[in-house]
Amino acid sequence: MKAEKKVLEHLTKCYSVAPLFYKGKEHFLVAAEKEDPCLLFDMDGNKVDTIWEGPGGTMSMVQVPGTDGQFLATHKFYSPNDSKEAVIVLVTPDDLGRWQIRTVASLPHVHRFDILKRGKIRYLLACTLKSGHEYKEDWSSPGKVYGAVLPEDLSGLCESNPLKFEVIQDGMLKNHGYYRVEENGMDTGLVSFEGGICQFVPPIQPGEKWEVRRLLDTPSSDAVLVDFDEDGEKELAVLSPFHGDCISIYKKTEGSYQKVYEYEKPAEFSHAIFGGSLCTKPALVVGHRQGERNLICFTWNKEKQEYQWEILDRDCGPANVLHIKTDGEDLLISANRETDEIAMYRITP
Repeated sequence: MKAEKKVLEHLTKCYSVAPLFYKGKEHFLVAAEKEDPCLLFDMDGNKVDTIWEGPGGTMSMVQVPGTDGQFLATHKFYSPNDSKEAVIVLVTPDDLGRWQIRTVASLPHVHRFDILKRGKIRYLLACTLKSGHEYKEDWSSPGKVYGAVLPEDLSGLCESNPLKFEVIQDGMLKNHGYYRVEENGMDTGLVSFEGGICQFVPPIQPGEKWEVRRLLDTPSSDAVLVDFDEDGEKELAVLSPFHGDCISIYKKTEGSYQKVYEYEKPAEFSHAIFGGSLCTKPALVVGHRQGERNLICFTWNKEKQEYQWEILDRDCGPANVLHIKTDGEDLLISANRETDEIAMYRITP
């Protein structure tokens, strides 16, 4: 595949990327890890607006389904060592083009979250990297995974009337990775932590228990399910361990996942991940933030019956990457944190 790169903007320690449907058109958001802005772009890569100037610390952003530009985001998660004050905020555009921001959940160390739909019910799944912190590199209080029903009407949510969470699973040491995976017509959440990889399935009705499937016991940082060889069974692509340098692919054999491929080079501080269709082929895209700091694409070669890889960009240091399909074209939006670049890659075969 070929990647035509366009640097859209420079944003210090740009980190989080997310799609946003606003004013009848597709857009995307890019926000910073530190005390820097969140920016809105159109699909041509033009900056449309600044959503906020600060406080930043944005690890995740997710549009509220069915809305025109309303989304949830994390604030004040500045690093694993500075995330005690992390919160989830609701961001709503008004009729004058301004963005109203209010806190709807105070959840210390919240790193990833998502809105999962099952039937007509919307659930918020939230993952905390840890549960407490007293000193630098303190991992003595493992993180948790929380669930909440997201009301249809969010207008009443505020700091004094926050979302009400329940603990779905605790003991999640270095609870870092998250990826939404659609399965059997519903949303599920793939969560990666020191104890492995779990798939969280929302209940049919509120009040019922979430189903938690343990897929792998290997310490993991991020993961995604992709059917690389198109045999009807998705493979598990894994970055390991926490902020590690190993990129692997596991295939389900006799009910359990077995490693069938490992990238032959160390990809230090592997972090950005996308899994899905890219130029009509199942693909995995990974970016790593140390060492060569490359953006790499992995695919399955049917003729040779083996995995292959190619470098899409070098020395860019991606933190997160978003795939967008527009006008028949495949775009990757990458928050190249280590070079402060917001980059758009037009991908062609």
